[in-house]
Amino acid sequence: MGISTHILDVTRGKPAASVIVLLERYGADGSYWRVGSGETDTDGRCKTLYPDALPMLPGVYRLSFAVAPYLSAAHGGGFYPEVNIVFEVADAAQHYHVPLLLSPFGYSTYRGS
Repeated sequence: MGISTHILDVTRGKPAASVIVLLERYGADGSYWRVGSGETDTDGRCKTLYPDALPMLPGVYRLSFAVAPYLSAAHGGGFYPEVNIVFEVADAAQHYHVPLLLSPFGYSTYRGS
């Protein structure tokens, strides 16, 4: 079903566009390997992280958001240059939506729908 995300800039109350997002899966060797990547659209969404040709597998995944350029442009800078969210896919038949709520000096996340 896939993995998607979106970013909401809670300080501005608007989506965060043009943020590069990397999706990786934790491997048996203890390292992460790249599954896919994308850039948030004007609505702050990135829907194409998990390639259609790759079967979804259970396991531990990491979303990495390169937020420094966005925070610099929108707020003149921020504390976190990158945000990493590690989560577990237990049922590969489900869709996993992992949003990021972002501000210059903090962030939070949750499992969305």
